[in-house]
Amino acid sequence: MNPRELNFQGNSPLLYLIATPIGNLSEMSPRALQVLSETDYIAAEDTRNSGQLMAHFSIHKPFLSCHEHNENEAADKIVSLLKEGKKVCYMSDAGYPTLSDPGQRLVQRCLEAGIKISVTSGPSAAIDALSVSGLDSSHFYFEGFLPAKESEKDAELRDLAQRQETIIFYESPHRIHKTLVSMASILGDRKAVIARELTKAHEEIIRGTLDEFVALDEDTLRGEMVLVVEGSKEKKEAPNERSILDAVLSEIKAGKKAKEAVKNVSERLGIPKNAVYDLYLKSKED
Repeated sequence: MNPRELNFQGNSPLLYLIATPIGNLSEMSPRALQVLSETDYIAAEDTRNSGQLMAHFSIHKPFLSCHEHNENEAADKIVSLLKEGKKVCYMSDAGYPTLSDPGQRLVQRCLEAGIKISVTSGPSAAIDALSVSGLDSSHFYFEGFLPAKESEKDAELRDLAQRQETIIFYESPHRIHKTLVSMASILGDRKAVIARELTKAHEEIIRGTLDEFVALDEDTLRGEMVLVVEGSKEKKEAPNERSILDAVLSEIKAGKKAKEAVKNVSERLGIPKNAVYDLYLKSKED
């Protein structure tokens, strides 16, 4: 266990994660603006987008680029600055860093270096969509973006098919139709909601079923979208050895290493990891 220290007391450096508007700029919180105005550097997923956002609020600070393709190198630079006593904030393009956005590797690198992490609260497309969906919100599962490769996407949906929680997905316009077709085929004709362009001028909440969504004109599905899908209504049955093994092999076929596949299946099905691994080893011997 790491030594305890209050985030805003003590001498350890601290990285701020800044949640940013998903559309309406008025959602930028006063606290986030205060933290940004007091920082020395702003690390950002896209310095052009973040630069426009900061210009809107008349905040002018040096930017550091930190995105999916340079996150490891950028993290080293950010850790060095924080260790020198500089104040650094990190923001992704919209919403929360690390949630279907870059930032996770930066956070891990900072934690390894003894740097504390704090966040300014802000808008979340996933929570916004769930709250207006009308679907069960007592338990939900956040999936985010499905894999781009069709075979991997379908394998992921098959794994999700038995989840009884409401499931939240992110999707982009150029993939939405194929994703809806796959969902209708694998998950069945469930109740669902498409929340499109949340908080923006063309915000639209589309309610229906997955089969009905497949028939929608793809040209009308523009902008960033959140899909909220009803969970499975089928009563869960205890998995048998064949279904457990099939789940492991499905993960491996999708590109996972055997060790990771066993761990994922163990956590998803609530079965001891050793038992899953023994089944996998037995199948290799047969």
